[in-house]
Amino acid sequence: MADLKETERSQASTEALAKEPTHETTHETRKKAPKPKRATGRATRTGAAKSGKQAPSSEAVAPLTVRTVRKIYSEKERAQKLGEIEKQTGRGDSIKDAIKKAGISEQTYYQWKKAAGQTPGGDELKDLVKLEEENVRLKKLLADRLRKENAELRKKLGLG
Repeated sequence: MADLKETERSQASTEALAKEPTHETTHETRKKAPKPKRATGRATRTGAAKSGKQAPSSEAVAPLTVRTVRKIYSEKERAQKLGEIEKQTGRGDSIKDAIKKAGISEQTYYQWKKAAGQTPGGDELKDLVKLEEENVRLKKLLADRLRKENAELRKKLGLG
């Protein structure tokens, strides 16, 4: 019996405390609780979801795409990817297909291509001069070999 009276008193005291307005629950000092933040990954809505209609089944809703970690490519890797794309387009593939096979976006491809085209002009001129010098040297070697072959053939035929 004593236990029953004791539990009734404790319930009555807790009810009285709950009914009393405290400083924290008064209207003047009450603050709104912050709204929970939404998830950062945004799902795309289907046409049915935009119009307020429900999608016919769960299969019709487009799955969320998972964003992968951004890869930073070195200059060498960029040049290799651009070379692969050029080879594939040379074989007859479309640029879009070649870019997808390389694993980069179209924007990235065009940015890399633009950056690769902006090499300093001084280096190009030096390379051109070196190529011309090598071309002259190779022409001289070829001319010497052809003269020797010509002379040997004349001897064999008895013309010279």
